[in-house]
Amino acid sequence: MKTPSFRLAVSAFALAGLAHTATAQTTLYQPRDIKRAFDKGTRAADGRPGPKYWQNTARYNITVQAAPPARDIKGRETITYFNNSPDTLKSLVIRLIQNIHKPGVSRDGDASPDYLTTGVAIDSFAVGGQARPYNGRGAATAQTIALPKALAPHDSVRLSFAWHFPISLESGREGMLDKTTFFLAYFYPRIAVYDDYNGWDRLPFVDSKEFYNDFNNYTLRVKVPANYIVWATGTLQNPKQVLQPAFAKKLDKSMTSEAIMHIATAADLAKKNITAQQPFNTWVWKADDISDVTLAFSDHYVWDAASVIVDPATKRRASVQAAYADSTVDFRSSVKFSQNALSWFSRNWPGVPYPFPKMTVIQGFADMEYPMMVNDSPQKDLQFAQLVQDHEIAHTYFPFYMGINESRYAFMDEGWATTFELLIGRAENGVAAADEFYRKFRVNRWINDRSTAEDLPVITPSSELRAGYGNNSYGKASLSYLALKDMLGDELFKKCLHAYMDRWHGKHPIPWDYFNSMSNASGQDLTWFFNNWFFSNGYIDLAISKLDKTAKGTTVSLKNVGGFAVPVDLKVTYADGSTETLHRSADIWRANQQQASFVIPAGKVVQAVALDHGLYMDADPSNDRLTAQ
Repeated sequence: MKTPSFRLAVSAFALAGLAHTATAQTTLYQPRDIKRAFDKGTRAADGRPGPKYWQNTARYNITVQAAPPARDIKGRETITYFNNSPDTLKSLVIRLIQNIHKPGVSRDGDASPDYLTTGVAIDSFAVGGQARPYNGRGAATAQTIALPKALAPHDSVRLSFAWHFPISLESGREGMLDKTTFFLAYFYPRIAVYDDYNGWDRLPFVDSKEFYNDFNNYTLRVKVPANYIVWATGTLQNPKQVLQPAFAKKLDKSMTSEAIMHIATAADLAKKNITAQQPFNTWVWKADDISDVTLAFSDHYVWDAASVIVDPATKRRASVQAAYADSTVDFRSSVKFSQNALSWFSRNWPGVPYPFPKMTVIQGFADMEYPMMVNDSPQKDLQFAQLVQDHEIAHTYFPFYMGINESRYAFMDEGWATTFELLIGRAENGVAAADEFYRKFRVNRWINDRSTAEDLPVITPSSELRAGYGNNSYGKASLSYLALKDMLGDELFKKCLHAYMDRWHGKHPIPWDYFNSMSNASGQDLTWFFNNWFFSNGYIDLAISKLDKTAKGTTVSLKNVGGFAVPVDLKVTYADGSTETLHRSADIWRANQQQASFVIPAGKVVQAVALDHGLYMDADPSNDRLTAQ
């Protein structure tokens, strides 16, 4: 908690900083493509979308069919793509993510035989209703196709695809969970992002990095045999057509119930009377203004559901559901975990009401997030199971509420999910337990790894990283967000975070939009802080260099050996045996990022001082304590 005098000092500084806000972005390095976007007026120096900002969008009408245990996945779709850019597009880039399973494709890691497949086969392709040969290139996950007629600004084009692929035996982000349970993600041809700073996103999907998608409207039809239940992104349009009346009624009731309802139990599944008894049922889902759709289906997963109020002002509810093998113990708590997470995130951090109508957690292998869906692995430790689920649900806001380019700037979503994971974990398990987990899993490996790759600046594009990717994206970024939260105080930090999220909800922010928004909304020039944390090769290593006794007290001199502007907690031991901890935020390094000092007021005799790093683990603790002479 900040003292009143500290809050007044912050307020005074905020007013003084207003005059400098407009120039905040000019002293941060900008690559030439990013600088060009600001020069063109699609991005603004105050952190808002510029007056000429635009982004493209599409309507997807997808039908996908499967009949386990056969592994064949067949699909067809119509895409209506809207070119809102000022550019004439002579070609389109098509993403076929399933080609990551093909032998010989670019991939960051090894692939087992069970992971490999023949990839996507395009059975037919049409533009504007006219059949055309599909001229995409080989096995690539991003393929350029020429258009028969250039797509003018503010015009649209209609594409049609039919395709098929074999689902992989080995399940990762997607694949076969068991012989009759499939999880389909990135299963349909889609148009890559064309944006204002980079043009076409042609980065190959290499399986270690994640995704960058436009906001689109989707209608999804999933055709599966009787007795298979489907879960998917979006709202189920035809529950009464695909479910027997008793089960449709239970599902409907769960939408307004806080109590967990067992929509389909193991006993129900054994009777094979849950779905409509036709050879195939077609489940229809709709989701608008969203960045992706995914789905799962099974003939033996049990199904739980309830709901939770996510917007206290309007009393709006979201459905929370879970699908899992009946023998999986931790998933019996999954709906309860989702209720808690959606409620807590909506009311606390980030403090934005959960924006979607539903959240479904599927027992799988990936520990991976998708819009309105989570694919999580079973855990023996119930607390750890909840933490993993919390983390994936936190991704609702980054990257799904805001269309982040995870392929290039993964710290813009993973760093936030890691931060929210810690904050909700403190509420669930106590500060000590949550902080200890964070240190162990998010900080310890990085701070004790001296390799060059781990000290590359956080701003380094994720696509250029292998070693260093995880720490840059998760721990280092999260520590920066927490340090800024501490420096600004919760109230101002939340105001700034909300400003950034409001400005870029449903759009494509880049790091400079975050930096500029936070400076603008705080009324402070935070360039020094962002330059320190994101553009330097810093790490965490503080040292106490000396103690000087004066008439005013004891002056403690600190050296910032590692360079990162971290908060300082100094444990003071007095001659009478008493102790106290003095806190300074990262602002202590604003004037000089190499050295700083503060005074322990005169009074009791200081015997020794020691740094208490908390979350900010120190690379060299040998110089963290000094005894008064």
